[in-house]
Amino acid sequence: MYSDGINYMKSRQPSYLNFDKKDYPWKPDINYRASPWKYRVGKGEQGVLICEPYKSEIGQHWRFKTEAIAEESSDTIFAMFEDYLKAADFVGADMARKYLQMGYTRARRYANYKGGKKYDKDQDYALLERGTGDLEKAAAADVFYKRWKQAEANAQYAAMKKQWKDERG
Repeated sequence: MYSDGINYMKSRQPSYLNFDKKDYPWKPDINYRASPWKYRVGKGEQGVLICEPYKSEIGQHWRFKTEAIAEESSDTIFAMFEDYLKAADFVGADMARKYLQMGYTRARRYANYKGGKKYDKDQDYALLERGTGDLEKAAAADVFYKRWKQAEANAQYAAMKKQWKDERG
């Protein structure tokens, strides 16, 4: 509870409600392999479901229904991450890293909330009760978390990311 008496965790609305497409730096009509200079790293998973052709290449392998499925999915995506690095394709590597991160965050969402729904749109987007989710998803989240952190710890990726952000944002 804050000094103004508002509990911001209970009143905070999802960011997608005020989403401004025109100001979003990632665009679905750009081929980021052909025009990599238009890519921005951004925060967390931003752009992951937009940037082509990487979305189509990586997204088809992204699954987290069970721990075993998450293992196979994260192994495949991590191998793609390494292949993008070998090809000096930073955008591809960053997108693969984002899919690994998103595997973790989405699986955690389903582990924490029944059906993966965090907000109740019928109650002014109040937060729903935590701890009602699927325990199998927690194991899947752990799988993705390890691969995500492994990708972030990769020295080549870290150097490429720093250079990219310094030069392009």
